[in-house]
Amino acid sequence: MAPGDTKTIPNGLKFVFGGSAGMAATLFVQPLDLVKNRMQLSGVGGKPKEYKTSFHAFRGIVAKEGMFALYNGISAGLLRQATYTTARLGMYTWMFEQMRSPDGKPPSFGFKAGIGMLSGICGAFVGTPAEVALIRMTADGRLPANERRNYSNVFNALVRIYREEGLLTLWRGAVPTMGRAMVVNAAQLASYSQAKQLIVENFKVNDGIFLHFVSSMISGLITTAASMPVDIAKTRIQNMKTVNGKPEYSGPLDVLMKIVRNEGVFALWKGFLPYYFRLGPHTVLTFVFLEQMNAAYFKYMYGESGRRAL
Repeated sequence: MAPGDTKTIPNGLKFVFGGSAGMAATLFVQPLDLVKNRMQLSGVGGKPKEYKTSFHAFRGIVAKEGMFALYNGISAGLLRQATYTTARLGMYTWMFEQMRSPDGKPPSFGFKAGIGMLSGICGAFVGTPAEVALIRMTADGRLPANERRNYSNVFNALVRIYREEGLLTLWRGAVPTMGRAMVVNAAQLASYSQAKQLIVENFKVNDGIFLHFVSSMISGLITTAASMPVDIAKTRIQNMKTVNGKPEYSGPLDVLMKIVRNEGVFALWKGFLPYYFRLGPHTVLTFVFLEQMNAAYFKYMYGESGRRAL
């Protein structure tokens, strides 16, 4: 960006592009999200593990519930992206641009991590109701028929949760969800921007899909390793039931302590492969779609090619 250059994407479109990119990516990775959730819920309450590996889980779900069961909860997944990703990517893109120096130099890694955390917290709070619905809908098939919630779609889930369990249940797990979002966004958004900057500076790679792909895969790996313990705590809290007026877990720390005590420390990374295979491609697809939308806007509105927004 040249000094004094005011050409930019309107703030409203930053949010639209962010949400649209996340929703498009979700259409491809929803089956991996479902397998990841089932893996994280396997062995809860001291019960025998349902699945030995991610492939075992995938095969078992298809055999018992059919191929289309892999897309259970897709409406909740799309609504989650329409809320969470719209907010977090829209805010990050806007703040990233605001923090550029007058000569167009991008902000430091620390600032990238900071604005990633802030945008993640806000996006997670907005998206928690859809997240609760998603966790329950993807987990429903593992329950006995008489215990299933049988939500028909995400809006049915939200209405029933509100009527049957109260408004605050829609924000159950909001604290670990926002904690996870802080970790995910600080790692994902900052590492993506930083990886892309370093690759361009050190390897002279031209801006394009290859650069976006490599940067996204680096970002996805870092994000997976950093965020899985928080994610598994969030998943179990949002799926827990209250028995005789007592919830299974008192909070995120209680979840983590019980997992380590009952299942071992490595259980905190249970479902690592489906999580990475879900997060990695979702990161790649989200950023590729987002970058292509940004590039198309600059090209067709301003006649400029090669402009980077992140």
